[in-house]
Amino acid sequence: MIVVIQRVSESSVKIDGQVKSTIGEGLMILLGIEDADIQEDIDWLSKKIVNLRIFPDENGVMNRSVLEAGGEILLISQFTLHASTKKGNRPSYIKAAKPDFAIPMYEKMIQALETELGKSIGTGEFGADMKVSLVNDGPVTIMIDSKNRV
Repeated sequence: MIVVIQRVSESSVKIDGQVKSTIGEGLMILLGIEDADIQEDIDWLSKKIVNLRIFPDENGVMNRSVLEAGGEILLISQFTLHASTKKGNRPSYIKAAKPDFAIPMYEKMIQALETELGKSIGTGEFGADMKVSLVNDGPVTIMIDSKNRV
């Protein structure tokens, strides 16, 4: 699994012109799922995300997690994170998981993040044409690949 995490002051996702989810201060996360992903990737990433110390403390130092900051999470599925651009100019998405595998994994990630955070999170809709808006706070943007833990 690959995630792109952005610390935001606000973020929302629209589908067909209708707001599906909106959050205030927190994390907007893009999630890419591949066939090699397993429950262990979900467990490791959800703990890592919720405990990642990228929110400022009282001294302005990035020393608090989204959990400690009382922030929210918006999780958006994005298969294009697994794009291969090695050949030509048209990306290949061969590594991205197909919906029959990816949808249950996306749903398990939602559940894991909600458990770790202790509250519901905002989501997009798997496979939908989504319009994501955000105000990147910092800016802080971090990419994590669960296959590169060491």
